[in-house]
Amino acid sequence: MSLKVSKAIEILKNHDLLVSDSVSDENLEVTNISYNSREDQANGIFFCKGNQFKAEYLDQAIKNGAKIYVAEKEYSTDIDHLIVKDASKALALLSAEFYGNPQNDLFIVAFTGTKGKTTTSYFTYDILNSAYPKKVALFSTVDRIVGPKPSDEFKSDLTTPESMELFHDMRRAVDNGMKYLVMEVSSQAYKKNRVYGLKFDIGGFLNITPDHIGPNEHPTYADYLNCKKQLMINSKVNIINRQTNDYDTVLAAAKETSADKDIYRFAKDEVGDTDFSIRNKESNLNDSVFTYTAESDKAEDLQDHGEYTYELGLVGDFNELNAGAAITAAKIMGIDNEVIADSLKKAFVPGRMEHINTKNHGTIFVDYAHNYASMNALLSFIKREYPESKVKVVVGSPGDKGVSRRAGFARVLTELADSAILTTDDPGFEDPAKICKEIDDQIDHEKVEVKTVIDRQEAIREMIDSSNDGDIIVLAGKGNDPYQKTKGVDVPYPSDPVVAKKILKDIEG
Repeated sequence: MSLKVSKAIEILKNHDLLVSDSVSDENLEVTNISYNSREDQANGIFFCKGNQFKAEYLDQAIKNGAKIYVAEKEYSTDIDHLIVKDASKALALLSAEFYGNPQNDLFIVAFTGTKGKTTTSYFTYDILNSAYPKKVALFSTVDRIVGPKPSDEFKSDLTTPESMELFHDMRRAVDNGMKYLVMEVSSQAYKKNRVYGLKFDIGGFLNITPDHIGPNEHPTYADYLNCKKQLMINSKVNIINRQTNDYDTVLAAAKETSADKDIYRFAKDEVGDTDFSIRNKESNLNDSVFTYTAESDKAEDLQDHGEYTYELGLVGDFNELNAGAAITAAKIMGIDNEVIADSLKKAFVPGRMEHINTKNHGTIFVDYAHNYASMNALLSFIKREYPESKVKVVVGSPGDKGVSRRAGFARVLTELADSAILTTDDPGFEDPAKICKEIDDQIDHEKVEVKTVIDRQEAIREMIDSSNDGDIIVLAGKGNDPYQKTKGVDVPYPSDPVVAKKILKDIEG
């Protein structure tokens, strides 16, 4: 991999990002790219980015071999440099070029939404992987899959990785023979310019509700919506949940760059002005059965028959909308219906609606639900399926971000839970006890019994130990996460399913 300085200058000029340059040799071809000063910078280009950037980081990068740096202001005259209007945008554009523009060799399907991104991405990945075995990559909140071997699958640390890592992993995927990529695109990906300049073949907008509003994320809901809708503007073909909040704004964004023929809407139940409709036929704790019906001429052009029935292997009728988005993407890509149906029947998403049966401590569900919208959908479904059961929830809220989630958890626990234990969930640099108190202070204690147990494993143990046959326990927020993010460190954590099973073995044998 390499990047010629003259090409970098050309790209920055073309995107109106270059302010000035001080370059002794435009023919220099760098063979390293980095924004981490502690890494090897031999013959490299170094990016000075981020609000916390300090001049000493550049000094360290120069000592480690950097030949040129990119920054929004001049830090040093010791080496060549390019001064730009936005370092994060420059990083995205030049990373793509450095890695040989791997995005041009991939058909990319991307999804955004407050809830459902991961589930929809897995549904779509499973369908595509069945149609095109060993040719599909996945970038999700849970896993990154960049090739067909076990060594090509690893845990994600961000929903959408930083642009340099994003294009690095795309290059790895292409070199491994991947032809398709399914990825989640978070609002932060646009806020932080991680996908700047990237165009998607298909973009799906699932939903939006207030979330990620806080000092370290989005200052307002309007900013959150503006970032979310960018996926529509940057996608060739658009898929939109007709029932999303701010539908008109999302549709208008799609129409900025796509013709009506390239915009497909889907909805659940009887909704006018949509292309596909989803109607539940049956849902229980094993599967969901639903119909998927073409409602417009262009939808019928994608579907040989007007209506198909699907069986979804992942429990919860709320997952039918996620499946609808995946089905629509697959049909746009011309995948046979038999492949779609068979894939959905076997669908499994790590950390999503995993259920553990116990001998005499009720039924345990482990789910990644981490905001009001997803928790409301989950608990509402359980209430419908188990109207006589007590619903007991173990949940926490992350530190340093998503501050608005805390009020959301308080609200949904008040509305739908019988009891709750508040605990730790990726506290970051905040005090987990303080986070729990912020949730607890907003709960109506006349409607739900609440206590706080800071140690997550102890919280789960106490909830299981105090539950009886017929109770439903929900372990929410972490899913299969194998660590707790604490003060900048990923502290190993067994994951909620592992913890629950070990506790059950201890107390039930």
